[in-house]
Amino acid sequence: MKPLLKICGVTDPAFAAEAARRGVAYVGIIFAAKSPRRVSVERAKEIASAASAGGAASVGVFVEQGADEIERIAAEVGLDVVQLHGGYGAEDVARLKSAGFEVWRLWRQDAEQGAEDAVLLDGREGNESRLADWSRIADLKRAGRRVVLAGRLSAENIASAAASGADVLDVNSSIETSPGVKSLELLDGLLVRLAEIAQP
Repeated sequence: MKPLLKICGVTDPAFAAEAARRGVAYVGIIFAAKSPRRVSVERAKEIASAASAGGAASVGVFVEQGADEIERIAAEVGLDVVQLHGGYGAEDVARLKSAGFEVWRLWRQDAEQGAEDAVLLDGREGNESRLADWSRIADLKRAGRRVVLAGRLSAENIASAAASGADVLDVNSSIETSPGVKSLELLDGLLVRLAEIAQP
């Protein structure tokens, strides 16, 4: 089955609307303090609304923020999904799910397994972005996990990523002209590659 596409680090409601219109399933909005793609709650509301109007779900990306803060922001913005990076435990997942949000959590080998709706494989270490360890996808799928694959995905490797077995492909900087400035032309190039993969 063809994986769904998430575009992360969206800062412009107009881009969110166009991405959704083109069939992007998830629009990622970053709230991490140190990210150049971080947006305010007010801006996030506009992005989430534009995504929703086009049929895309909105994903809030949080790094080491408390569950109270995450729940407050997610409710205020109207997020569909919360994506957790850092030392979040099963209790954080359970709390956010009980508040009505789908939860994706960064996969860590040493982490207890929670009731998250999906696990995220990401190659980021500190400020350095690299390919995730795709070899883990098969084991996670055999264990019945839904997998979101991130980490330097681009038009050049999207075919391999789509064949990896991941359920969602998470693309960010490869379709930017500068941090946070997404290009519809580059997005279209990515979508062309995905459409080619879907051909019999």
